[in-house]
Amino acid sequence: MGENMAVRRLDLGYFVRPVAETGGLHPRVEPVLAYLVRHPRGLILFDTGIGRGDPETEAHYRPRRRSLPDALSAAGAEPRDISLVVNCHLHFDHCGGNRLLPGRPVVVQKTELATARRGGYTFDGLVDFPGVVYEELTGEAEVWPGVLVVPTPGHTPGHQSLVLRRPDGTVVLAGQSHDVASDFAADHLAHRAARDGVEQPLPACPDWLERIAAFDPQRVFFAHDCSVWEPQSGAFQEI
Repeated sequence: MGENMAVRRLDLGYFVRPVAETGGLHPRVEPVLAYLVRHPRGLILFDTGIGRGDPETEAHYRPRRRSLPDALSAAGAEPRDISLVVNCHLHFDHCGGNRLLPGRPVVVQKTELATARRGGYTFDGLVDFPGVVYEELTGEAEVWPGVLVVPTPGHTPGHQSLVLRRPDGTVVLAGQSHDVASDFAADHLAHRAARDGVEQPLPACPDWLERIAAFDPQRVFFAHDCSVWEPQSGAFQEI
């Protein structure tokens, strides 16, 4: 089943999410993570890091950036090696390095690109720039053998995740479908409880979770959390 695909997490810096956005009592420092997928057809880059914002946004989030070339170099690659870019969505902390990859196809949901181009959503120069080439999807698609893009809306209407069907089990790059792995774990367990026939009330979970669960993922990675979700059945397996 599937293709041999190695996945390498890339550290592209961090930002400080203010109290008004955390729902808690304190600000939260969040990593900005991208993922390099080595596929038999070439290298796929899932997200590209923090772009430059206006002074207000910079002061609001206080980002600290690690350059995409430096992050790729640590993984044994260069920008020129990338064959395909997939952005989970087009906020400035996920598509900031796209400009360094002119001519590479950038896979996005049609809804996401249209929303970004309407303005007031992200920074225009990070969306349209010389050499940008978008591959717009409407829904789910297998973009390369064993590599599926699956819509996971919520954080944005056009948010999408990348599903990698590997011989050793499916890996999901879930972007910002959930801010932290524990939120995904809670939703996944609520979905399981509903399928097991547990009586309501139960927590609501995203409609798309049924599709992700159907892939029987063995690992799920996130854009702003270094933690990795694994199924309960594998909790005590040797790793």
